[in-house]
Amino acid sequence: MELIRGLHNLRPHHRGCVATIGNFDGVHLGHQAVLGQLAEHGEKMGLPTLVITFEPQPQEYFVPAQAKPRLTRFREKYQALKRFSIDRILCLRFDQRLAGLGAEDFIEQILVQGLDVRYLVVGDDFCFGKDRTGNFDLLKQKGQQHDFPVVNMHTFSIDGARVSSTQVRNALESGDLGLAEKLLGRPYRMCGRVAHGDKRGRTIGFPTANIHLHRKTSPVQGVFAVEMFGIDGEPVAGVANVGNRPTVDGTRSLLEVHLFDFEQQIYGRYVHVNFMYKIRDEMKFESFDQLKLQIEQDSQQAKNWFKSR
Repeated sequence: MELIRGLHNLRPHHRGCVATIGNFDGVHLGHQAVLGQLAEHGEKMGLPTLVITFEPQPQEYFVPAQAKPRLTRFREKYQALKRFSIDRILCLRFDQRLAGLGAEDFIEQILVQGLDVRYLVVGDDFCFGKDRTGNFDLLKQKGQQHDFPVVNMHTFSIDGARVSSTQVRNALESGDLGLAEKLLGRPYRMCGRVAHGDKRGRTIGFPTANIHLHRKTSPVQGVFAVEMFGIDGEPVAGVANVGNRPTVDGTRSLLEVHLFDFEQQIYGRYVHVNFMYKIRDEMKFESFDQLKLQIEQDSQQAKNWFKSR
């Protein structure tokens, strides 16, 4: 899968494709249905498939303080999209220039001149261009002028409810990881590189693999039973804490994973952590002895959960 960063990196061979546009945060089952629809038409038309997405996401640009926690950072999204029949991703930097681009200019400069789109799939509530003046009707009208069909993403529902990134986010916030997995078609996961920490966990018998989240806010908080991939013997079960570590006056959001029966050195490894079951919310303890006792209880609860699967 080819990653194209910005319009300035488009080349003549990128022209002629079937495309879709969106944030694709989480790459949930609704997104996967769209990708399947795109792949089907790409194969029929003998054209490459392309996803147009944005960094940062528009809401993060316009109202950063109110932006919802991301389900996937860009690298995680890229890895998720690789599992489907997508040939290219065009990642557009959402900045002042793009935010100020009129709807018709967006169509002309990006879809027509830049990509020569031959088939486009978008949501019927999709809005774009300066002041969100572009909509599905305008796309259909312009598509007819430039001879490319514009079709609606059909709503994908489970148990009568529309699958959306918001629904996944709500499931994670409430600790319902089973529902999140149902909506995503896989367990919720975070990825990152194992970094050196302050090694306090070792002093109480619970060494941890520390992964900086590089997020303003996390969609999950608390203590979880997890599985780690990207290391020898994968998946390796463990217990993880996501939060700011209030007992040690932490301020930066961190994912700490204690792996069961595991002694390998994995600093620098890029790993994937699947969240399987929520044990409890994060809390502050008055002493390290209390923290150690709670981690022992959390670890046993996680081990019991894995045995009962």
